[in-house]
This record gives sequence, structure tokens and C-alpha cells, in this order.
Amino acid sequence: MTRIDLSDLDFWALPRWQREAAFAELRERDHPRFFPELKLPFIKNGAGYWALVRHADVVGASRNPEVFSSEPCSNSIADLPPYLARYFGSMINMDDPRHAKIRRIVSRAFTPRVLAKLEEDLQRSATRIVDDLLRDGPGDFVTQVAARLPLQVICDMMGIPEHVRPTVYERTNVILGLGDPEYTGGREFAKSGVTRTGILYGLTAGLAAGYELNHLAMKLARRRRREPGDDLVSALVTANIDGESLTDQEIGSFFILLVVAGNETTRNAMSHGLKLLTDNPDQRELLLSDFDARIPGAIEEILRMSTPVIQFRRTLTRDHEMNGHHYRAGDKVLLFYNSANRDAEVFADPDTFDITRSPNPHVGFGGPGPHFCMGANLARREMTVMFRELFTRVPEIRATGRPDRLYSNFINGIKHLQCTWPR
Repeated sequence: MTRIDLSDLDFWALPRWQREAAFAELRERDHPRFFPELKLPFIKNGAGYWALVRHADVVGASRNPEVFSSEPCSNSIADLPPYLARYFGSMINMDDPRHAKIRRIVSRAFTPRVLAKLEEDLQRSATRIVDDLLRDGPGDFVTQVAARLPLQVICDMMGIPEHVRPTVYERTNVILGLGDPEYTGGREFAKSGVTRTGILYGLTAGLAAGYELNHLAMKLARRRRREPGDDLVSALVTANIDGESLTDQEIGSFFILLVVAGNETTRNAMSHGLKLLTDNPDQRELLLSDFDARIPGAIEEILRMSTPVIQFRRTLTRDHEMNGHHYRAGDKVLLFYNSANRDAEVFADPDTFDITRSPNPHVGFGGPGPHFCMGANLARREMTVMFRELFTRVPEIRATGRPDRLYSNFINGIKHLQCTWPR
């Protein structure tokens, strides 16, 4: 078997096909493989983690949160120190019952009734984005199209003033790109290469970005306590959890979670979608032949193939056996959604992009259970509206060249993707 180390920073710089081949090898093993943690400065490192790469294991762990806990940390392999956890810890790092109570509050912004009211706003935004694209001409699909709609929607939902939205976008890029020199380290990081020093630059930049977004949210929270509105921040500041209100600090953490999650999934799925439809012209033709009938299946297949969030962590609360493997209390496991979505035991021809695939039980929004992405239906609506507007008015649009991919073991992101069409 080829040497595979998912903790090696260089692994995540390999071409996508090489990484997919490595995960295919791991899925063929009888049991999950254990990987030592990368040792980082100023971080409490553990012994390592079990890599859950099969669909059955990812789904099984997701459905059993009493054993596979999201506490103390689900979005970091290492246990975050207090100075980081205060900014990046939130609902995704909680178990029920507190998680369920807070989720009920936040989920008010994602009900079918609220999403139906958003439809006209989505359409207006998509129209304006394509207007600008046609005016400006071919360029970077990510910045011209994919990043704009989800940012507009989540900022509107949270009542974020227009003048600070560019800052929100830039800081979320830094938080999601902790290992990427473009966002976090500039030339100094680039000189250091893919090293622990480079990651330290990233952590420093991420902390600064989290601090700025946190204080922006706390400022909004104080304003909404005085003047509540119908936005999500108002719902959070007026919420009552077990007889207590959320603190401004807790609201700041939720704010970071929502603006990051509200941007990255849709933005990256749209970018991957254009690339997939460009590389698979038969599927593109099939989609455009009957857009309304085909777009639901196309979106699910784009989400399966792209898997915007690569992995989340869980921690065992007690000894447990699953699929023939024994785990011990305190063990860490990483749920690799990208690998689960290519499992040949579940998906026929898993490396083939097929918009007619049915059923398609992908885990692109996380596995089933209490932490399934509450914004999944909003993301689907955003993608549907944006692709309809795009392919109606610019039907020949295509990706050109190689995507400039985010360097990350957490987000399968595309930073830049050139596009063109006959003019």
C-alpha cells in the first residue's frame, strides 16, 4: 500500500486525483486507520485520530451523537486553547440538550416559510450578479459570481450593514484558509513553505480575523438589544436558553459560524459545479435540455462530487464497537465526508459525474443526525436560482484552465476559477 499520512501537510497539496486514490486505498482496509496528530506550537495536541472513510462509518457515527460527541471540539483535530475556542467554539461544538435548544432558535431563519419569502430577493440578486458579469466580461467566476449571492443572503439575514460586508467576506476567507498563504501569510508564509511555521502564521491570522468578526457581532448585538429587528442577530439576543440569555461573546461565536458556513458551502459548490459541467459536456447538455427537471439531481451530484466540507471531528464518550472495530473512551475520530461520498459500496461508478444518479445519499451537508446542516435547503435554493439565471442568459459559459484550489484539510475550496463564453 502507498504511504498515506492524512496528517502530513504535504498530502493536502497533492493533486486531487492522488488524494482520491489514497482515500480509495483506505476504504479497502478491514478497519479504520489511526494517524498521529501533527504537532503544532501553542496547541494541545493529542495522540491522534481514527480516520472514518467509509460511508457506513460516517453515517453510523453521525447518527450516534451520545457516543460520538461534538464536544469539546468538532472543527479542529486538536483541542483548541481557550483564546481560540472563545471565537470559534459555538453550536457545532455542542451536544444536546443545549445544542438542540440553540439550534431551534437559529433554525427559525431557515424555515420553508422564511425561505419562500427570500425567493424574490434571491432572484433580484442573481439578476444583478449576471448583469454585472455580462457588463464586465469573462474573469474570475468565484469573485464575480459564486461568492456574491451567498454573502448577500447571509448578511441580509443577519442584518449586517452594507459597508462592512467586504470585510466579512475577507475575514471569512482567512478563517477558512488557515493553511493557505494567499489568505493568511503572504510572502513570509510562502517562503516558509508548507511547514509548522506556516501554520502558525495561519493561526495568528485566523485569530485576528475571528477577533474582528467577533467584535463586529458584539457591536451588532448591543444595538439589537436596544433596537430589536426581524433579523437573526435580534433572534439570538432575545433568546432564552435554560433561563439565561446568550452573552455577547456567545453571539459573536455564532455570528462567525453562520457567516462562514453561510458563505463557504454554496460558494464552493457553485464553483465546483461550473467546473464539473464544463468537464462533462454530456451532463451539461442533459441539464440544459430540461433545466427545471434536472437541476435538483444536478445539485445533489455537485454536492456529492465536491463535498465542500472535507471532515469534522468527534470524540468518543465511552468504549464502543462499530462495524467490527473497537473504540475507547476519549478516542478522536475524523469523519471524512469526501471519502464517504466516493464509497463504491454505496455509489455505483463513484468517480463519474451523473446528474441522474438516484438515490444519492451523499453526506455533502454532513451525516444524518442533530448536526446535519440547517442551511442545506437555503444552499440548494441559492444554487438553483443562480444556475438558472446564469445558464438562461449566458448558456455558453465555461470554466477555463485549472482551478486555484484552497490549501486546506478542512474545506474543499476553490479560490479562483477563470470563466469565459463567446461574445
